[in-house]
Amino acid sequence: MSVEIIGPEAEAHLDWLWLTDALEAGHRLPRAEVADSFLYRGKDTLLTRSAWIDGLGLAVKAASVFPENPAAGVPMINGAVTLYDDAHGCLEAIIDFHLVTKWKTAGDSLLAARKLARPDARNILIVGAGHVARSMIAAYSAAFPGARFAVWNRSPEAARALANATGATATEDLEAAVRGAEIIATTTMASVPIIKGAWLQPGTHLDLIGAYRPDMREADDDALRRARIFVDARATTIHHIGEIKDPISRGVIGEADILADYYDIPAGKFARTSPDEITICKNGGGAHLDLMTAQYILAAWRGR
Repeated sequence: MSVEIIGPEAEAHLDWLWLTDALEAGHRLPRAEVADSFLYRGKDTLLTRSAWIDGLGLAVKAASVFPENPAAGVPMINGAVTLYDDAHGCLEAIIDFHLVTKWKTAGDSLLAARKLARPDARNILIVGAGHVARSMIAAYSAAFPGARFAVWNRSPEAARALANATGATATEDLEAAVRGAEIIATTTMASVPIIKGAWLQPGTHLDLIGAYRPDMREADDDALRRARIFVDARATTIHHIGEIKDPISRGVIGEADILADYYDIPAGKFARTSPDEITICKNGGGAHLDLMTAQYILAAWRGR
């Protein structure tokens, strides 16, 4: 069996809606087994995330994180995803780390928006102006044609640069932008909440993407109290990410307030139930999503 080597050139053959269909299909298979490992040398880290889904295959996503690399003109994060076939465990493909991560992260939240946002939503706010923010504009554009995008960032210059590159509108008034948005994506490194629940209007959908550590929050307690709460995966969010872990630990919400994750899609539980409800989904990621995304990329590359 030949091994495919897939790099950024595969991006021209990918489609955001097809990816979300692949993610949904992956959650109709048996629940994934996942495991993470970390190795350290001073400030340097080797991270591996592994997943096995019966009927889909196996994946290992490995990344080296060397914080001092940029000073030497070398990327800080390097890595690859290795895919193994389901039948025999044979190596099928080696796929660029950044390609998988970009499409997994944005596709993850796009699937949530396709299930939870109002289909007629057109006013979309992106909070943050980095690589994930740019990807979310592309992803949302595929599912919400004709959408109008606003961008807010702590640095107005970065918001203007992203707006100029994508056709969005930069704004410096976060409260007004939140009040006027029907879909919001937060892609920041905030440790203190920046989205206030009092600003959210009926019918809004909020994709929380940025927070990934126990000490990080992007939305305040009031937002969680007012919303119907969903997560992409209970296993990667409830006990690991501050957005959910912190308010549960203080009794603001309970685990029962997490209404569904993607494994509840087949039962119809991951869904909006009325036009006026506020919905929140926390994007926590996970190796199983990397596996589903990598398999989609491999299929798209082979079918090109």
